[in-house]
Amino acid sequence: MAIFGSLSDRLTESLKNLRTKGKLSASDVDGTVREIRRALLEADVSLDVVKKFTAAVRERALSDDVNRALNPAQQVVQIVNEELVQILGGQQRRIEFAKTPPTVIMLAGLQGAGKTTLAGKLAKWLKKEGHTPMLVAADLQRPNAVTQLQVVGQQAGAEVFAPEPGNGVGNPVKVAKDAVAEARRRQFDTVIIDTAGRLGVDAVLMKQAADIRKATNPDEVLFVIDAMIGQDAVATAKAFQDGVDFTGVVLSKLDGDARGGAALSVASVTGRPIIFASTGEGLDDFEPFHPDRMASRILDLGDILTLIEQAQEAFDEEEARKVAEKFATDSFTLDDFLKQMQQLRNMGSIKKMIGMLPGAGAMRQQLDEFDEREIVRTEAIIQSMTPAERRTPKILNGSRRVRIARGSGMTVTDVNQLVNRFEQAAKMMKTVAKGGVPQVPGMGPVPGAGYMGRGKPQQKKKGSRSGNPAKRAAENAALAAGVKPGASAEPAGTGFGLGGGKKPEQQPDLQQIQKLFGR
Repeated sequence: MAIFGSLSDRLTESLKNLRTKGKLSASDVDGTVREIRRALLEADVSLDVVKKFTAAVRERALSDDVNRALNPAQQVVQIVNEELVQILGGQQRRIEFAKTPPTVIMLAGLQGAGKTTLAGKLAKWLKKEGHTPMLVAADLQRPNAVTQLQVVGQQAGAEVFAPEPGNGVGNPVKVAKDAVAEARRRQFDTVIIDTAGRLGVDAVLMKQAADIRKATNPDEVLFVIDAMIGQDAVATAKAFQDGVDFTGVVLSKLDGDARGGAALSVASVTGRPIIFASTGEGLDDFEPFHPDRMASRILDLGDILTLIEQAQEAFDEEEARKVAEKFATDSFTLDDFLKQMQQLRNMGSIKKMIGMLPGAGAMRQQLDEFDEREIVRTEAIIQSMTPAERRTPKILNGSRRVRIARGSGMTVTDVNQLVNRFEQAAKMMKTVAKGGVPQVPGMGPVPGAGYMGRGKPQQKKKGSRSGNPAKRAAENAALAAGVKPGASAEPAGTGFGLGGGKKPEQQPDLQQIQKLFGR
């Protein structure tokens, strides 16, 4: 994730130095731990957390188990990974639903932390899980907070309970209490209460939040914290824990470019688990928090499990099977290509998906320069084609390509590049479908894969390839006699099939060129 980019680079760089060591000495471990400590402090991780973390890493790294390991460097990486998981909360904790609906979830936090938007994200996620959530507009202080929640609720497809106009008008405690009764009457199984925040922690904010909690008796109180606010995040979390108490933490704005170390401190300092993470501005940029997966991302070890889960949600298994059959039978069309691209877009940001791959930190610059709108442009080109052109790209002549370029707002060069890329991709996938190994453009042939999926290699036929029948017959006769064409001083025939002529005198220019090349 972007917010841990700098920390990830520093940690991986400090651990990389151990890979050349066959055996780790105390000085090697101390040097690495010192680099890790510096990286964590520069990322705004709490000092107490840093001390505890580095002490545990050092103690385990100097143990006999590491010294006896075949690869001590990998053992140290594993130790750092396991200790990061402990800092982030250990095991994943899911929402605990009430035995008797509705389950009441109260959101608390400072103003600007993203509570209102997160309420819509949580509602949409709960709907995907098969629940029926209702949003409650209990933030009656912030201007237009009620209107914002209504807009977010409409985008998420969730009911919004907003009896008061807000903007300083109405009693938030009564609204929250009435909402629970309304949800029970209308059989909503989840209630999400959006409460008011302040720019800083004060007595009025704490009293209002405590009164709402007392009136509704929520099953979960989620503390929403901005992952970009630095060391102040720890002080704010402690203040809310003392004043209201909460059962879980939600990290918002993890797509920012701040140092983000405070996010690593909250779970360890408060003793409360991180349950969700908000990774972007869209309502779909929201996911359950897995400490082990987040630790792997920070250490640039990838997050393949989350990537697989997103792919399973976006891709239709039956549709994927049909596409595989089309690849094998060479019937893959631009229509199928368009559907695959649209499913890929449904998975979310391409940058985020690539960032989940192991070693993605090494290509962070390329990811930052990647333009997500390239997929939109490609869709525009394909959608400007007729059904016949999508089925048979070979009919795309010059005039058709000019028309497609104008219709999509692109250039003819863009259309040509798309068609070429499609043909290359279809050819590669056909090779894969038949059990072969495709040759990627720009790369050499794969060793040992030259005859994969083929029969015995055919012998190259010996003989003349001349297009002139008389010359071809003469050269084949010379081969049959054991003489290579051109080896004799006298040529077998001229370009017109006439034999016995003397070799024409070479031109001065030709003689000079042959002289330069040593002939």
